[in-house]
Amino acid sequence: MIDSNCFQKLARSFAGTEELPHFEKISFRVKKKIWATLDIVNHKVCLKLSPIDQSVFCAFDNSIIYAANNKWGMHGWTIVELTKIKKSMLKDITATAYIEVAKNNKI
Repeated sequence: MIDSNCFQKLARSFAGTEELPHFEKISFRVKKKIWATLDIVNHKVCLKLSPIDQSVFCAFDNSIIYAANNKWGMHGWTIVELTKIKKSMLKDITATAYIEVAKNNKI
């Protein structure tokens, strides 16, 4: 099982990432754009992926990785269950989300 501290350490390891409050969650931003949020209470992360990356990761196991509800999911926002995902997969999907947002913000 991966805990919140493990994810926070991973997210902060990406260049230029800021950790800030976002409603009842913690957001991770690069150049003021959110690329991830952490829900400590529910042990979930929400990551911004491209639609193609979202479909690839969700195909792995949609009980662990799945599109967010409503239109957020249609825009690539993807939920990850921290209690179920393997660390190697979490590293891959987190890096993918960071790169997706960072590349569009000219880091």
